[in-house]
Amino acid sequence: MDGLAEKPLWRRIVDFPLMTMLIALAIAIACFTVGALIAQFLLPPTPALPRQTRFDLVSIPILLLGYELLIRRLGEHPKDDYRDPRALRHLGIGLAAGFLLFSAAVGVAALLGVYRITGPGDASGVVAALVGSALFPAVSEELVFRGILFRWLEEFGGSWMALLLTAALFGASHLANPNATWIAALGLAFEAGVMLGAAYMLTRSLWMPMGIHAAWNFAQGELYDIPVSGHEEHGLVTAKLSGPPLLTGNGFGLEASLIAMVLATAFGGWVLWLAIRRGQLLSPWWVRRRAIKAT
Repeated sequence: MDGLAEKPLWRRIVDFPLMTMLIALAIAIACFTVGALIAQFLLPPTPALPRQTRFDLVSIPILLLGYELLIRRLGEHPKDDYRDPRALRHLGIGLAAGFLLFSAAVGVAALLGVYRITGPGDASGVVAALVGSALFPAVSEELVFRGILFRWLEEFGGSWMALLLTAALFGASHLANPNATWIAALGLAFEAGVMLGAAYMLTRSLWMPMGIHAAWNFAQGELYDIPVSGHEEHGLVTAKLSGPPLLTGNGFGLEASLIAMVLATAFGGWVLWLAIRRGQLLSPWWVRRRAIKAT
């Protein structure tokens, strides 16, 4: 405790988890802003790369640079969530899990008669879709929701607070998407927020949640021709969802269906159980402080 008391007041304020989180969010927003300005004013328009794709391609390296230069150095306990000796293994497991989970959801939907393939698809825009619907969300959303929000909410309020709040925020952040409903937001909170947060807890890096996120989105839109969070995609097949809204996602995508909610939430619960079993549950800041004082 003596080392903590010797720090100047401004440093103790900056190092407080919630303040650190706000600073990190401001840096991330600045990175997105720079990416948008470069994509808008410095890159020439081209039919092969729509403005949104240009923004995605530019923003990813800027965001990663901002993380490595600034965000990872913040806080009382600096940590790089990309430095993982098992990064490739965790990424591979995440990619496999995301693909298999969504494929299972599609299989159940097909057996129930709410998903059917109606013809061949169109692979001409697969590169732009890969960047826009898979790579960019996996990198940007996982960095913000797990690498910033979860990390410092957990450092302040413990793992349960971080999991609950980031899951709720992740679901709510999709309410502005086309065809979004509160059911869709609640489904994303449970199936994705819990699953991705648990994957971060289990590995203590961003590679597994990024893999799950990217493969889930890519399989949904570019393989099975299902809207991704309300956004229409063109897959390798042409397919149609029809039936009760609770089984089809009501235009938002199969991720808002009861099918995906049950499968992904069950998987997320299992990953969370593994994380707890391996001792990855962190107690709140004030509990840890009392334990330090007691010693």
